[in-house]
Amino acid sequence: MNVAIVGASGAVGQEFLRILAEREFPIDNLVLFGSERSAGKKYTFKGKEYEVKLLQHNDDFKDIDVAFTSAGGGTSKEYAETITKYGAVMIDNSSAFRMCDDVPLVVPECNAEDALKRPRGIIANPNCTTIMMVVVLKPLEQLSHIKRIHIASYQSASGAGAAAMAELQEQYRELVNNEPVKVEKFPHQLAYNVIPQIDVFTDNGYTKEEMKMFNETRKIMHSDVRCSAMCVRVSSLRSHSESVWIETERPISVEEAQKAIAAAPGCTLKDDPQNLVYPMPLETAGKDDVFVGRVRKDLADDCGLTFWLSGDQIRKGAALNAVQIAEYLYKVGDQK
Repeated sequence: MNVAIVGASGAVGQEFLRILAEREFPIDNLVLFGSERSAGKKYTFKGKEYEVKLLQHNDDFKDIDVAFTSAGGGTSKEYAETITKYGAVMIDNSSAFRMCDDVPLVVPECNAEDALKRPRGIIANPNCTTIMMVVVLKPLEQLSHIKRIHIASYQSASGAGAAAMAELQEQYRELVNNEPVKVEKFPHQLAYNVIPQIDVFTDNGYTKEEMKMFNETRKIMHSDVRCSAMCVRVSSLRSHSESVWIETERPISVEEAQKAIAAAPGCTLKDDPQNLVYPMPLETAGKDDVFVGRVRKDLADDCGLTFWLSGDQIRKGAALNAVQIAEYLYKVGDQK
């Protein structure tokens, strides 16, 4: 397959390169694209050096089978027609097309088949927090329909990009050295702090990040489930975590849930709280699976269950999920 990465210099773009190499994705030709700032940079992939080309409205995508795009929603919207004009499948990591009726929103463990119906040649990669949650919800939905979800997310600096990660590290250095703290990538200082805001607020008091979880979960799971989220930025560097409460049509026992999660693709059960065993960002960073622990009954709801999850949102929450979509298309013979 001929593969393109748009936004190759960003945190997710770099993760694409690592994951494609690790998983030995079948690549005949690789082309990297970036902005004027990134054009000309060189990266090594499987021992060969590649130079980033300037993304332009031309015929550079004529021979491309799959294009992974992670350069922001504005770029995705502007270049979608250029990228897909000759039949390339665009797997987009931005929020630009997620809720479009003619663009599938895909998490392979949940709804891989949706990727086969893409009239615009675009497949959307969901929001990172949504991806990790639905991977765990899928095996529970198969036990009993999930009616409601309440979720509090604890999202690391990496969710705001490589520059945000660097800012958090720099803030700690500045504080240790009694220097003024610079704040550019977050609404407030993140070091030694938590910020109950991710993305901008909407008219109903929820942020766009929180509304993504409501809308995207319903689309991915083909469900009428209602999801109320509180998304919080925390001062961990990489990997997001989530506290999740679900209400199902019938009560699900802890043992049923643990067994289903342990057997589910993309999930690892790590649940032995008596011995202080539960998932944490320090341990899930760099891992492919979503790790789940603290599975227990909801004391406020007879049909309720609650659990904790943690996962690397640059991998499963972004680049890995997109690569898994491409792997599925390759497996079923449905690429360009």
